[in-house]
Order: sequence, then C-alpha cells, then structure tokens
Amino acid sequence: MDNNILSALSAIDVAQLSRAEWIAVGMALKEEGYPCSIWDDWSKNDDRYHPGECQKKWDGFHGNGKPVKGGTIVQMAKERGWMPHPDRDQALNWDDTIEYDGMDGFNGFATEPWNPAQDLTTYLELLFDRDDIVGYVTGDVWQNADGKWLPSKGVYDRTAGELIDSLKKHPDDVGATVGDWKPDCGAWIRFNPLDGDGVKNENVTKFRYALVESDTLPIAEQDILFRKLELPIAAIVHSGGKSLHAIVHIDADSYEEYRKRVEYLYDFLEKHGVSIDKQNRNPSRLSRMPGVTRNGNRQYLVATNIGRKSWVDWMDFAEGVSDELPDMVALSEYKDNPPQLPEELIEGILRRGHKMLISGSSKAGKSFLLMELCIAIAEGRPWLGFNCRKGRVLYVNLEIDPASAINRFLKIYEALGLPMKHSDDIVIWNLRGHAVPLDQLVPKLIRRVRDQHLDAIVLDPIYKVITGDENNASEMGAFCNQFDKICTETGCSTIYCHHHSKGAQGAKKAMDRASGSGVFARDPDAQLDMIQLELTDDLKNNVRDGNATAWRLESSLREFANIRPVNFWFEYPVHRLDDTGELDGLGAEGSPIGNLTKSSRYTTPQQRADEINTAYDACSINQPVRVSDLAEYLGLSERCVRDRLKELPDTYRNDRGVVIRIDSTRKNEK
Repeated sequence: MDNNILSALSAIDVAQLSRAEWIAVGMALKEEGYPCSIWDDWSKNDDRYHPGECQKKWDGFHGNGKPVKGGTIVQMAKERGWMPHPDRDQALNWDDTIEYDGMDGFNGFATEPWNPAQDLTTYLELLFDRDDIVGYVTGDVWQNADGKWLPSKGVYDRTAGELIDSLKKHPDDVGATVGDWKPDCGAWIRFNPLDGDGVKNENVTKFRYALVESDTLPIAEQDILFRKLELPIAAIVHSGGKSLHAIVHIDADSYEEYRKRVEYLYDFLEKHGVSIDKQNRNPSRLSRMPGVTRNGNRQYLVATNIGRKSWVDWMDFAEGVSDELPDMVALSEYKDNPPQLPEELIEGILRRGHKMLISGSSKAGKSFLLMELCIAIAEGRPWLGFNCRKGRVLYVNLEIDPASAINRFLKIYEALGLPMKHSDDIVIWNLRGHAVPLDQLVPKLIRRVRDQHLDAIVLDPIYKVITGDENNASEMGAFCNQFDKICTETGCSTIYCHHHSKGAQGAKKAMDRASGSGVFARDPDAQLDMIQLELTDDLKNNVRDGNATAWRLESSLREFANIRPVNFWFEYPVHRLDDTGELDGLGAEGSPIGNLTKSSRYTTPQQRADEINTAYDACSINQPVRVSDLAEYLGLSERCVRDRLKELPDTYRNDRGVVIRIDSTRKNEK
C-alpha cells in the first residue's frame, strides 16, 4: 500500500467534495486494495454522511477498463496544497509508525523521536503491578534448521518494579536492564505475570491478557479492525515484522475461564474478517517486547488503552454486534427506492414468505382444505374463489398414514376434475411416527428444502410438533418464532392449521376461536377461520350430499383488508363454494342467529326485524353501531345486513356504514 495515498487522503476535506469526487475517492481506495472502513471513517467528517452508504456503494464498485486509481486522491490533495513527504515516496515499510484514530482518518506517520526505554516502561506499568514477576527473552535464543531464531525460556525471576526502576536509571540503554538482544531477531516478553518457578501455563499467576496477532492482513488494516471492533486493548506493539501484537484484556479468574474467553474472542475475530494466529491462545505466550529493534526495524508501542475498558464492557459490544439482528435503517433510505413487496401467493390474503394459520373444528376437513390449497398453488388455479399464483409447495404430513395422505391427494384431483399436469410441484414429506418438536424439526426442514425451489410449506397439523403449554403466551411466542425462521431461511410462505377451543364458537370473533394462547391469532400474517353453519330443515333435506356440511370462512389479515366471509360446502373429499347464496342468511354454530334459524330456512319479515333489533340493542352499548358490527353479531354478510335494513326504512338509516335508529333519534330531538 502506498503511504502517500493515506497521507493525501487526510489532507482532503470530504465536506468540500462533490458527490462524484467522493465516489471517485472510494473507487480509488478499493482499486488500491484498502478496506472500505478507511473510506467510511473519512466520510464521517461530512454532514451528508449516511451510515451504511459507503459499504453499499463499495460493494457496487466492480472495476472497468479504466479504473480510478490512487493517483486521483494524490492529485486531489495536491490541488488543495498537500505535498508528499520527501522521504516517504516509497511503499509502506514494516517499521513505519501507523497513526490512525478512526473517526478522523489517517493522519500520516509519526515523526517524533523514538524513546525505547519509555516504550518499555509504559508497557510494564500498564500490564503489571510492581510486585508481579515478568518473563522475557533477549539473548537466550537459538536457531532452527531453517535459520529461524526462536526464544528459549529466558528470564522469569524479576519483578515489574525492578525492571521499571532500572529503565529509569538507564533511560538511554534498554540493554542495561533486560540484557542485550540479537539484532537479527529482537526480543520477547510475556504479557501475564509468573510465579518465578517456570514459564508454563501453570506458572501464570493472573490471567489478565491475551495476544491477538495476524500475519495475513496488512498492518494498516489490522490497526483499523482492532479499533473498529472495539477490542479492549491495553497495548498494541509493532512486531518489527509484518504484524501488530494487540494485548487484549481477558480479566479471567482461572485458566478455565481464560481458555473459554480467548476461544470466544478468537471466534469473534474470525467471523468479522480478522484472520489471526490461533497458536497465541496460551496465557504464558511470548509477545514482542517494545523498545528494541529487529533486523533494523523497531519493535515499538503503537497505542495504549484503546477500545473498551474491560472484557465485561467489550462483551456488551460483542454481543450487540453478534446478535444476528438486522441493522437499523433510516426511513429516508427508502424514500426514492422503496422495497418491493413479495408477490401474492394467494390473492388478497397471503404474500410469499409470510405466515398463514387456518383454524377450525375437527369436522371441518382442514387437512383436505390444505391439500386443495397445495393443488391450487401447484396448478395455478383458484382456491375457495381466491386466485393462487402458480408455484411449488411442500406438504409436511405429521398426522395421517403416508398411503392415506397420497390417496387423499389423488381423490381430490379426481373430485375436482383436474388433470395432474403439475403434480410434480407438490412434494410430500410423510413424518407420521417421525415427528419431533418444532424447534428440532425446523433445522432439518430448512436443510432438506434448500435446493427444492419451493414457494410454500404446509405443516399439518401443528399439535403434533407443538412445544410448551399452548395456553402460555411466552412459550407459544417462542413456538411461533419457528415459523418466522422457516419463512426467513427459505423465503417460502409457511401455512399451518390449528384446532378450535372447546365449546360453541359462533359468539366469538374469528381470531379468538383457535385453541390456546391469543398468540396464535396475533402471530400469523393471515388467519383464516372455518366455522360450521347451522342448517335449516329445508337445507338438510335438499343438500346435494346427505353428509355435506356448511361452513363459513372468515379472516384476520395483516397485509390486506379482511375478506368478505366466504360460504362453502364440505362434500367429501372437497370443499365447494356456495355459488347460489343459499347459505348467506345462516348463522354460525353457537351464534344467536344460528339458534334462531335452526328450524326454518326462510324467515318472515317480522323475524328478520326482530333479529336486527336484538343485534342493534346488543351492539349499541358502544356507539356508534356499524353494519359490520351487526353482521358479525348475526353471523351474516354485510350485504345481507344492508338488505335487511332496507326492509326497515322507517326504523333504521344506514349512513355510510353507520346504522342509526330513527325513532330513538327523534326521541332525543324532543
């Protein structure tokens, strides 16, 4: 890397550049091999800075036939009065002192005289108490077969206080304190105190620090990453070679705790792009001693007390960085480029990648309905009157015998009169007898479907894989989070079914009928609820199939307006829409209107008026009364309620959906 580029960059005021010039700087830095963090930190000095924008632009720089190079930055700086250092016009040497303070960018290179004894004194005062025994190696070295100089045990019987006092007594001669070192290999020091009996791990008395070193990253990038990741660094020492030695706070009470913390630290660094030497994990490890020279290069103290102040303090930062949560983004980022909404898998009900719950009683044929949905998606045809986008779907069968499940699909195809053109887009995973709790099943499912190119995953039924108490909101919240994980990891819609609670359901809202905690109603993006209708005697005698049952589908939707309730018949093995309207006036199982209409299909005008009056009295506790309130109370469609109100023009007025009782209004006026 050319140090002139970094020096030139520090001379350019980003706030004075046009956007095109700013982008040119970023392209030049990338072309010259610098990390994005340098461009990002320099850019922070501009009021126009937006977090994340540099990285986004950086990822889009792919190069071309005429790339923007570092000379662009140098020329910009020269135009603003900067001149290159006459002695620094060559590539960066390993013994060059790097001064980088993060927010303000690189400020060139250190020019003040070097004080070796002061470097070592500061190091000892930072890392040790005066009575701590310090281990170090100077002249006691040996050379292996490859000609590499290696340290031996060295000295381990002197205290930090003794060394500090000696350095102050001989400020111009470090060798007078620690002994002479071989110029070819420099000197080493142990960063944790010893007991004076040896230099092994068991001789370490306090597990304060660990060594972080990378031999693969450029020196400048090491410094940047150590600071960016806010490592709790007591001291950074330039090795005189190709790495920085960061002495990092570990603050462990025992070797076992030290080992675990260092393991966490190293894993964290690897995950964040810092390739490190993992041989340095031992607490008795030697590091480079500041204040000496190596092959003519300095081993010197680069920085002290940077980043977080302690291991505990740094863990707050590390857990925040590693929590795997998405970044926070300002709304303004989307002003001119709003994110595209996922396509609708079921028109007006469910988007791709969202969750849907179908709830109903055990007599509703929920599994058949889900199989019909799988067929509708695979064949790209309507389902209960709602258009489905053609796609590929996985049906996870958790309950019935595999042969029965397959034969159900075949019977449904036959009953619908559909040719099996795209049945290969329905994948069946039979897990009866193999079901495990959902939190254990989800990782296996995600792994299995990775290359299946699915659009939807249907789990039927969820009681087979439920974990925890279904009436406990906290436990059900954790359970439902698994559906989010499926959606996020696969990009598929997740569709599942659940049963109703015990007792009549007609008096309840659709979202309150599912058994267990209310989490089941609040969690999905779409909830569809099936409730049985009370048939009149006439309908019972005239149904096309003597075993047919009548149902109404109601919704609670997050992405769309709630659907108009859909009435249909369940005629084994399929559900058929009521296209005659004969089910419109029927009440749901357990509802007041359902009980009123059990004996007669065709109500009299007086019966209809009485039902409206009863419903209005019940709903008028919380004024105003809306058509939708009466419809929900009576278990009728809003259209049916409006028709009934038209039969009572002298009693009720429908004012844009608000129902007003005329006679009571007049009384109030009097």
